Amino acid sequence: MNPKYIDTHCHLQFSSYDKDRFDVIERMKGAGVWAIVVGTDEADSAEAVEAISLWSEGIFATVGLHPSETATQVFDEKLYHALVHRERVVGVGECGLDYFRIASTDAEAKRKQKDAFEQQIDFAVEHDLPLMLHIRSSKGSHDAYDDALLMLRAHARAAGEKLRGTSHFFAGSLEVARQFLEMGFMLSFAGPITFARDYDEVIRSAPLDMILPETDSPFAAPAPYRGKRNEPIYVGKVVERIAAVRGGAAEDVAANLVRNAMKLFRIA
Repeated sequence: MNPKYIDTHCHLQFSSYDKDRFDVIERMKGAGVWAIVVGTDEADSAEAVEAISLWSEGIFATVGLHPSETATQVFDEKLYHALVHRERVVGVGECGLDYFRIASTDAEAKRKQKDAFEQQIDFAVEHDLPLMLHIRSSKGSHDAYDDALLMLRAHARAAGEKLRGTSHFFAGSLEVARQFLEMGFMLSFAGPITFARDYDEVIRSAPLDMILPETDSPFAAPAPYRGKRNEPIYVGKVVERIAAVRGGAAEDVAANLVRNAMKLFRIA
């Protein structure tokens, strides 16, 4: 039986859930929620992969190196190669570019992020897996989105349909959204859409079959849970808001978003 919702980006392996992880997963089962647990570095990815083998069948994983982790780590393909073939690993990431926490003049930090991102694009294409993109620009800018799109386009012709994925926690402009969609990348929306109107235009304009919901748990809980620890079961609030913005029936939109996730991540 298909789930009611799929939370396409969460971090159930994080220590925030150490005291009640079993209860969180039981709540997910009761609510018909499946989830993709996202790795942020080699150790964290390994923990996610090991953990999902012990959890519900409706929980999957991605493996990758978060751009902020490139300050102290490199993408070691041999280490990730051992993880990517494990059961229920469905993507590469989260990877990409994050300029929000570095100085605009820090060329070395940007170079490290780009090197790791380049490697992970190649790695995802090699293994025919979607990319889980983390892209966060400098305040008041779209610089990280611009650079990431440029890098992805450089691979597009040679990679063909193997270059695919989703822009997690999308916060770009309508024009940035259009460029991702033209390359076949989906857009994923999280809890802030329930209390901020900044995302409405993109949500209305994007084709329904190119949208995904997520929680980014344990962060960014949606209304009415704002300020509390987030959980995958709250993805329903994100879906409800997407339906409200688009003017569709919540159940129909939910079913469409489940199909989108299953298609992109090849979840049977």
